[in-house]
Amino acid sequence: MVSIPSVCVFCGSKIGAEPGYKAAAIATGAGIAERGWRLVYGGGGVGLMKEAADAALAGGAPVIGVIPQFLMEFEAGHGGLTDLIVTDGMHDRKQIMFNLAGAFVILPGGVGTLDETMEILTWKQLQRHSKSIIIVNEGGYWTPMMEMMDKIVEGGFMGQNTIELLQIVDTVPEAFELLEDTFK
Repeated sequence: MVSIPSVCVFCGSKIGAEPGYKAAAIATGAGIAERGWRLVYGGGGVGLMKEAADAALAGGAPVIGVIPQFLMEFEAGHGGLTDLIVTDGMHDRKQIMFNLAGAFVILPGGVGTLDETMEILTWKQLQRHSKSIIIVNEGGYWTPMMEMMDKIVEGGFMGQNTIELLQIVDTVPEAFELLEDTFK
């Protein structure tokens, strides 16, 4: 079996307040499919997660969802995926998504997305991986988080080098430029 590049997308289980968020999720899923890559994500059939998965599936990409059993109700596990892995809990979910991913793309989302992003960044800071972490700052959504990280550096709790482990772009096409370099 030939291994294909896999992109793990962290994003919201809600659609969000701005139309650009949905458009970014759709463009991400479609872009993964156009390149013949695989999408790995949280397995939900709602919100931006569903939009990204549906766009990837529509383009013919394999899509693997990873969802804890207890979230099958809340996020209505997506029924049309290539594979849906049901885990015992959140930690298992994140570990499996990490294991399946060659790179990470972060779209707008809530505390779950923030949790996933911070954990994968922490693992990179601790040299547990060297995979790309690309934040798509659609409409400036992640600017407050980046300002908070600057404040953490100013406060002496983190070095600037931790922020530099992230790649921050404003658009999905910019994210794909970075991903193409990652998967060369």
